Amino acid sequence: MTVTTLAKQQAAPRAAGPAPARRGRRRTRLIAVLFVLPALLLLGALVVYPVLFSVGRSFFDASGTRFVGGHNYTEMFRDPATLKAIRNTAVWVVVAPALLTGLGLVLAVLVEKVRWATAFKLLLFMPMAVSFLAAGIIFRLAYDEDPDKGVLNAAVTSVHDVFQGTSTYPTARGRTGVLTQDRDGSYRTTASAGQSVTLPMVGVLPADLPRDAAPARTAAAHRAAPGELRGVVYLDFTPGGGGEQGKVDAKESGLPGMKVEAVRDGKTVASANTAADGSFRFAGLPAGPYTVKLPESNFAPPYQGVSWLGPALVTPAIIGAYLWIWTGFAMVLIGAGLSGLPRDALEAARMDGANEWQIFRRITVPLLAPVLTVVFVTLVINVMKVFDLVYIIAPGPVQEDATVLATQMWLVSFGGGNDQGLGSALGVLLLLLVVPAMVFNVRRFRRSQR
Repeated sequence: MTVTTLAKQQAAPRAAGPAPARRGRRRTRLIAVLFVLPALLLLGALVVYPVLFSVGRSFFDASGTRFVGGHNYTEMFRDPATLKAIRNTAVWVVVAPALLTGLGLVLAVLVEKVRWATAFKLLLFMPMAVSFLAAGIIFRLAYDEDPDKGVLNAAVTSVHDVFQGTSTYPTARGRTGVLTQDRDGSYRTTASAGQSVTLPMVGVLPADLPRDAAPARTAAAHRAAPGELRGVVYLDFTPGGGGEQGKVDAKESGLPGMKVEAVRDGKTVASANTAADGSFRFAGLPAGPYTVKLPESNFAPPYQGVSWLGPALVTPAIIGAYLWIWTGFAMVLIGAGLSGLPRDALEAARMDGANEWQIFRRITVPLLAPVLTVVFVTLVINVMKVFDLVYIIAPGPVQEDATVLATQMWLVSFGGGNDQGLGSALGVLLLLLVVPAMVFNVRRFRRSQR
């Protein structure tokens, strides 16, 4: 056997070695692809295809048959409703993530000092289990302008009435032909010192008549002394019918708590509130004529609270509902980052004499900066896609004032506009706005893994 033949025999097994290894790697890759294939098919069908179709559709007209190029994109920025949607989306992006990140940070720090921290976190995280549809219905009711339905306006009106009071008889009006109504809603008549005057009112609801109201007939029988002006404010209505208009009858009730003023030469010289039988009395008046006035405050409509879902406050109101849902999410994520902070740094700062505010500002926040950034960017991506809350909470008349890009895209495409070309252009715009935040988040995640 020659040296050459022996070398070939020794080299033959070595040459055959890499082939099985390559086949094994290929088989492993094939198995991995087979496992990933269902997810890739779903991703392609639910994400990639709709994105590509929307991009293509945005270059066609409403019918989808005529190519219009960039017309939809130029039309999009000429439409006042779309410009308002962009403005509202910018408000959402600036306000909601910043407030949520700040609230989450503060709550995460404070929860560490609470004895029942787990229960507190559970309570704040529970709104995440509520669907946006249910949350929208809840807050639509909470923001209702009727204090009997909306819990927020019920609280606001209660506080207002404690400090400002409320009108006594909001539906009352003076008897025509006896009392004169001024432009401000007050009623008046004239009388002289030493006289008695009757002030008949109508339109008082039975629920507005106080329980301590007494019959007005006794008060009407009293006569004024010299230098005195007497009168009675009464409900000029006899239960069961009968009676004479403009005169106090036996069954007619006085109106207690009504403010009455005596005015002379344009100045209020005396004022009083009526008693249970509706009577009032001004003493020590100089002789001469006076205007007896029932001020407009007696008839002012009750305070109805704040118009939460009006054009001015509808967007902040919806952002408030969004905060209720997502505050727990921000708190839990930031709390997880907070639990990983080096405790020796915090203890060293305390030993050096730093107070809690200095520790929070100079140590806790800088160390939590990566976590805060991730939370903020995630919320930015989320608020750009907000749809359910805006569509459900905002009433029809102010829907345009609260609209964001997602709702505008739906309204243009399916909510009456029926222009899917323009709607697709809005979808592409929304995608372009979301992509930078997504790329930033992915890159930061990869850097943290390295």
